[in-house]
Amino acid sequence: MKQAKFAVFDIDGTLIRWQLFHAIVHELGKQGYMDETSHQKIRNARMKWKNRGNPDSFKEYETVLLGEYMVALQTIPPEQYHRAVEKVFDVYKDQLFVYTRSLLRQLKKAGYLLFAISGSQDEIVQKLAAYHGFDAAVGAKLITIEGKYTGHVESPVHRKDTALRELVSTYGASFTGSIAVGDSVSDIAMLELVAQPIAFNPEAALYAHAKKHGWKIVVERKNVVYELDHTNKGYVVA
Repeated sequence: MKQAKFAVFDIDGTLIRWQLFHAIVHELGKQGYMDETSHQKIRNARMKWKNRGNPDSFKEYETVLLGEYMVALQTIPPEQYHRAVEKVFDVYKDQLFVYTRSLLRQLKKAGYLLFAISGSQDEIVQKLAAYHGFDAAVGAKLITIEGKYTGHVESPVHRKDTALRELVSTYGASFTGSIAVGDSVSDIAMLELVAQPIAFNPEAALYAHAKKHGWKIVVERKNVVYELDHTNKGYVVA
């Protein structure tokens, strides 16, 4: 039997225009499920990033957000958490980048298997994947004991290559002609596995890696898409 081609997408900042993980944390804060001190720490770190306080301000923001979130999770009832997920899904489900939305539809029409691998919470990743017609998705799973969150998580974010290999094996797909799209360093291991890696709106480290290896680079700004293809003379706008 002929193996199917596949394409795999990161979600946050690649398909969706924002970070679903962050949006859920902020929604929990707005609904009062995080104490004001924790929520303010997150807001302060986010503002420092928005002001471009230093080159590492986004990672510092994520570190603060993750730490406060994991502490707060232990006191949040699962039903309240799921309400926050529903709210964020309703707000963000159609906030897609033009390029990746178009690519997703083209590949679906061409018969590709579509996978999504994300560091955001599995509950919203699965909902988003189903909504946009993905065949399978992997997200971060929150650990529970006796129906309560422990503050621990099993995330694919630093093992996207392993998660992708498992999906390919499960679905009997082929790496021949395969495509991957991602925007951050955590996507590099996944991108390195496929035939056609695409660095989309890449952060600096991914941009440097993509240039070194001659990967396709795509930049989207204000709904205008610039596709940069590698040639023997360097990158040119396609």
